[in-house]
Amino acid sequence: MFSRFSSYRFQAKEATLLPLSFLLVSCLFWSGCATHPHTTPLPTVASVDLERYAGKWIEIARYENRFEKGCEGASAEYRIDSKSVLVLNQCYNEKGERIGEATGEAKAVEGSHNSRLKVSFFWPFYGDYWIVMLDKEYRYSVVGEPTRRYLWILSRTATLSSYDRETILAYLPTIGYDPDQLFWTKPIDLAQSVVDKSHAQEDQNR
Repeated sequence: MFSRFSSYRFQAKEATLLPLSFLLVSCLFWSGCATHPHTTPLPTVASVDLERYAGKWIEIARYENRFEKGCEGASAEYRIDSKSVLVLNQCYNEKGERIGEATGEAKAVEGSHNSRLKVSFFWPFYGDYWIVMLDKEYRYSVVGEPTRRYLWILSRTATLSSYDRETILAYLPTIGYDPDQLFWTKPIDLAQSVVDKSHAQEDQNR
């Protein structure tokens, strides 16, 4: 999902431009050298078929973070491109309107069998994208990173079954995550929506 190095590209009426110096300082602050490693290594799944993993995912829950502030819902789309994975993350408000997006690129960590990736939304800074749970049919995925400060639960559908949800919540404490810290997002129907907020406003002004 959204790396701590990502930034939304809001439409013109919503835009807030940050000085480049602030972006650089933020990226340096949130880079790997500023994180505090967890005492226990974070396990990942044995391997990931990136061709099967590609496509659209809906964010079901996450550890709240400042770079997704205001996102009542979110989605991610992954596309294989040569030796990397192209990433499109989108943010939605409570009405299901798209209010921002971020594009990036991910590359698998050598020797990880694609279970660990490095994602960049702002070159040359990269964030960790470690797949710690993955349904055998690729129906849901749980993504974390070594410090346990970030976590995302993703699904191919807008909701999880009760069984899948309980399976995930039962496993998280065994790898150092606290389910009570999860922020549960608003379900998004990608087939129905998703209207750009700026475009909707333009239509109202006509």
